[in-house]
Amino acid sequence: MARVHPYVPNSAPGVRREMLDAIGVASDEDLYEAVPARLRLAGPLDLPAGIDSEAELVRHVRGLLRRGASTEDFVSFLGAGAFRHHVPSVCDEVNGRAEFLTAYAGETYEEHGRHQALFEYCSLMAELLEMDVVTVPTYDGFQAASTAVSMTGRLTGRREVLVVGAVDPDKLERMATYSAATVDLRPVGSRQDGTVDVDAVLAEITGRTAAVYLETPDFLGRVNAHVGAIARAAHAQGALLVVSADPISLGVLQPPAAAGADIVCGDIQSLGIHLQFGGGHGGYLAVHDDVDLVMELPSRLIGLAPTVVDGELGFIDLAYERTSLAARDEGVEWVGTAAALWGLTAGVFLALHGPDGMAELGGTVLARTRYAIERLRGVPGLTVLAPDEVHFRELVVRLDSGDVGGVLARLADQGILGGVDLTRRVPDLGESFLVCVTELTSREEIDLLAAALTQVLAEGAAA
Repeated sequence: MARVHPYVPNSAPGVRREMLDAIGVASDEDLYEAVPARLRLAGPLDLPAGIDSEAELVRHVRGLLRRGASTEDFVSFLGAGAFRHHVPSVCDEVNGRAEFLTAYAGETYEEHGRHQALFEYCSLMAELLEMDVVTVPTYDGFQAASTAVSMTGRLTGRREVLVVGAVDPDKLERMATYSAATVDLRPVGSRQDGTVDVDAVLAEITGRTAAVYLETPDFLGRVNAHVGAIARAAHAQGALLVVSADPISLGVLQPPAAAGADIVCGDIQSLGIHLQFGGGHGGYLAVHDDVDLVMELPSRLIGLAPTVVDGELGFIDLAYERTSLAARDEGVEWVGTAAALWGLTAGVFLALHGPDGMAELGGTVLARTRYAIERLRGVPGLTVLAPDEVHFRELVVRLDSGDVGGVLARLADQGILGGVDLTRRVPDLGESFLVCVTELTSREEIDLLAAALTQVLAEGAAA
């Protein structure tokens, strides 16, 4: 007898039969006749017995949850794209309101102030970025970067995009896949230690180049000091400059637009959004008020327009006809799931901090990062890579001997998540790991990491 699931009414045999009769098929199997038999599951899945009792199911799920741990349970130095920054309680209060919270795409299906809230987010981001036009958040920073480089191919009619400096290999792979129909990505100018050879980069920019793509801070936490020079060289060849930047750094670092960037992109997870066990991401795209650039943006834009009431303004979608939502297959690029709820959250975060708060926050992270570099430079058996360059939030540590996996495991046994292993992700760096510090990382915790590494490496050398 078919099992009737307590939470799925349509699993009842009588209801199932009525549904099949209504669409004119004899059985469930008839629904899948278009799928070749060799691709269909021939027998039941090897799964444990179902749990029919709600109380037993709750107990089971709680048991699974207890097996996990969050960064709050450790002294954490993890980063590499998902960062533990402070989330003011008002951010959660606003994004949890019924006017905004929804089960899909971060947008309600009725207008309860959503358009105005998104307009405020875009305006605050535009001020921070020194750009004119900012989109509603895309799915994440990976998609934003992929869209940015795709735009350059469409705008210039060229295929070559030069990728400068350290980029997360996973991100680079997804960018290459997403934009393959429009551009080809080619890494240039990276030395073995991950620093940038700017002369080598400038020599590679030619009339074939659609754009130069770089990040600041980059995947290894280094602030790129050559954005202006690269922008001038790119523009001299008719190419564009795309810069990915974490907005939380821009209260203290120069916005890429001020150095000549044409398109700026990135992720907004650091702006009041929890780690969410891997989620909580949203991408932004920003351009100057140039019609050619604006009309290549595939994502939604929110702006102002007069209403039927004299002197009154309303908040609306702008240039909606360019999106695939309106143009369908004639759109410049597909656009789908947004992360508008995180845009509302980031807007609250920016409004709460203001220019002075963002400057203080960025300055704190810069100072903590420098303190971590100096403390870890003094640990025997370690080498901090490029210690004299400006770093924001992250730095790379390489072991003089031994294996990173074993060292990080020993640290975890002491309640310390020491960093992200880079030995497979960036093999040219050798036995290295990425250490992340934020405003939540105290000097005492950095001292604790240095002391623990000193002990672990000394024990390893003695063994």
